[in-house]
Amino acid sequence: MKKWGFLLAVFVIIGYLVYHDQQSVGIEIKTAPDDRALEQAQSHSQDETSQGSKLPVQITKDQIFNGSLLLVNRDHPVRAASVASEAVQLSKHRELVDGFVLLDQDIRLSPSLLGKFTAMIEAAENDGVVHFVISSGYRDESEQSELYEKMGPDYALPAGYSEHNLGLSLDIGSTQGKMEHADEGKWLEEHAWKYGFILRYPKNKTDITGIQNEPWHFRYVGLPHSAIMHKHDFVLEEYLDYLKQKKSITAAIGRQNYQISYYPIAKTTTIHVPEDRRYEISGNNIDGVIVTVFSSDSDHQELASD
Repeated sequence: MKKWGFLLAVFVIIGYLVYHDQQSVGIEIKTAPDDRALEQAQSHSQDETSQGSKLPVQITKDQIFNGSLLLVNRDHPVRAASVASEAVQLSKHRELVDGFVLLDQDIRLSPSLLGKFTAMIEAAENDGVVHFVISSGYRDESEQSELYEKMGPDYALPAGYSEHNLGLSLDIGSTQGKMEHADEGKWLEEHAWKYGFILRYPKNKTDITGIQNEPWHFRYVGLPHSAIMHKHDFVLEEYLDYLKQKKSITAAIGRQNYQISYYPIAKTTTIHVPEDRRYEISGNNIDGVIVTVFSSDSDHQELASD
């Protein structure tokens, strides 16, 4: 119990710092195709990149199915290795339920996703928006099968094909009414991207997602991806296609700069990242990985692959 209380305190502090950093500097996003950098990177040999303070990172095919940018839909099911196995039943850890209520006592979330959600709704509270409900979180395959049998294919996906089976999505409601009309829904639609969340199934993208409008279903993809998707009005399908087309892009949000590069992975591959930069790797659950390099200055860092 003390462990979960400590974790929550850490999440609250992180959320507070993130929120106030964003509010103090504002968020400005700039994206630009960076094909030149990618071409230069791909032309470098392994020896050349090693001399340029690059860190070799081996990417296996398994990494296609891990990370926060996995596309899960009717065509791309969840792999067993992708599931957030650390999800906990929130009603058994009441110290974690702060600033929102649970519609169902069986709702499960991973502590990591819960921390990100908590940071977001604390920002909403500062704007006077406080009536949040979590109506669904992580579901295992048996729970998804039961829902599919109950609701049918028009309102639910088969087991293994729902983002709820992945553990990065949650359904958020309001005690004040339907999300499309409630302040909670309006606030999230405007601000969720600042905290790494996206509205996964908007009403103007049903032809792309194949899912009816769900103003309650939010998915975590993380920054800078949520910011770029917001700027371009992309859903996840469009964003992943955009990265495959551009190969590499750069983005700036406040004082933070990013380089995001897509790599097709057909076999074990070695890429090179700047040795002095933080980076994240996520698969797309289809055919490759997205590498995001973080930098707090304007120096452009190239990636290399062989």
